[in-house]
Amino acid sequence: MLFGAVGVWLGYPLADPLVGLLITLMIFKIVWDSAKSVFARLLDGVDPVVIDEIKEMAGQTPRVEEVSEARVRWLGHRLHAELNVAVDPKLTVAEGHEIAVAVERRLLENLRFLSHATIHVDPVGASGEGHHQAALQTRDDAGGAGSAPE
Repeated sequence: MLFGAVGVWLGYPLADPLVGLLITLMIFKIVWDSAKSVFARLLDGVDPVVIDEIKEMAGQTPRVEEVSEARVRWLGHRLHAELNVAVDPKLTVAEGHEIAVAVERRLLENLRFLSHATIHVDPVGASGEGHHQAALQTRDDAGGAGSAPE
């Protein structure tokens, strides 16, 4: 506004409306960026950088061979994560559980924005939801448990 007044004072009568238009455009940009952010949060949108950071942190846990999947969503103002981690298939159930606890602890201690993490442990070579969905589909196709009666 000061620039518009100075422009008019210097003999440029269009300076004031042009500065007003520029301010209006800046306000619209701020509103647009804020609306995108709010809409993404409403749809549980999470920045891909955050997901990568969670996967990297979990992958650095000792005896984790691979982080095959990470699903992250907002719950209020906090993030919740679900991860599939692959470990050596020769480990015992107790060892797999220890690894899951270690991954969860590592994530919650190092990522302040994360308030909950569920860790699913799979053997290397059979990790991720895709593998579980394929097994379920095979079972359903064979008329096994969970298939609808005919």
